[in-house]
Amino acid sequence: ALVVRFLTKRFIGDYEANTGALYSRKFTIDGEQISLQVQDTPFVSLEDDTDTICCQEQINRSIYWADGFVFVYSITDYESFRVLRPLHQHIRRIHPNANIPLLLMANKGDLLRARQVSSKEGLQLAGELGGTYCEVSARENCEGVREAFQQLCQELGRSGGGCNGEKRRGLHLVRPKSPNMQDLKRRLKQALTSKGKSATAL
Repeated sequence: ALVVRFLTKRFIGDYEANTGALYSRKFTIDGEQISLQVQDTPFVSLEDDTDTICCQEQINRSIYWADGFVFVYSITDYESFRVLRPLHQHIRRIHPNANIPLLLMANKGDLLRARQVSSKEGLQLAGELGGTYCEVSARENCEGVREAFQQLCQELGRSGGGCNGEKRRGLHLVRPKSPNMQDLKRRLKQALTSKGKSATAL
């Protein structure tokens, strides 16, 4: 939902399962046009009763190529927060010496009554991981989502490209597939069509 919000400024609550697509968008930061590629990765979970993450190979490829990372969790789901520290450790194993710009993004800021993760906990984890913290609502605040991504892009610019300085001698991992905005448009169209059918049925 956050990636759709950022790329299209629209909020779609229900759409097909995340397939891990890579999207590209050009926009202007501080007067300079940049091209940003966003890898919308599949869900990461913890293995049963452990602090070890269950990570698809596609995610490892994304980590390998990424210049910066956005860790997203829901303030209404403590389990989504609990996976972030092991995920960061996993990234560090892939990039042990890299300067990794990191944004910790707490989503569903509009559901305060259902909160399970406090802002203090989010800020504390961001400090521990060496990242920045923001709390947003993909449903209600398009501008907050845009500003969060823009903040990460500015940090990437200051760091000189994050992980890619080491680009990755001796490893033979396939780069994620090419950006496909047509796929995103198709997903949005499907979501809007299904919503329209539901409204008609009601």
